[in-house]
Amino acid sequence: MLESIVFYTLATLIIGFGVLVVTTRNTVHCVLFLVANFLCVAMIYVLLAAEFLAIIQILVYAGGIVVLYLFVVMLVNLQRQPATAPGRRPQARAGFALAAVMLAELSAILVFSASHPASVAAAAPPAPSGMGNTTMVGLLLYSDYLVPFEVASMLLLVAMVGAIILARKDA
Repeated sequence: MLESIVFYTLATLIIGFGVLVVTTRNTVHCVLFLVANFLCVAMIYVLLAAEFLAIIQILVYAGGIVVLYLFVVMLVNLQRQPATAPGRRPQARAGFALAAVMLAELSAILVFSASHPASVAAAAPPAPSGMGNTTMVGLLLYSDYLVPFEVASMLLLVAMVGAIILARKDA
């Protein structure tokens, strides 16, 4: 009963902070509401006994990404008026078309998962007793998913080196 109350309270806060992120005129306040949103999502992860995801949510999103957003907000001049572009109609149509495609995709996923409930439940193997969530993530990451993990780390390294080379002033 208490878990349900906490969950629905956090869900209401997440929706409220999400609306404030989109509707707030001050960009710094917008970023602060985004931090609050990320922290509420981390609390839901803790409620679901996914401590590893909660810590990653706080470190990566509420820590790193939001600091990056704040740097961009502080460096970009947001006080000037944007130039009006007369050719926005095709972009709006393309946006609505992509939104319709995404809605159709989401509907197809929901219909498929409702018609095949056994295959969704069989996707996650049961965790051995005595192993925590973080231990299971570590074992899977460094055994079954070692090659994709290494490929992703190499791609991130190449992207970081490329960004450093592009940002050099004397290049």
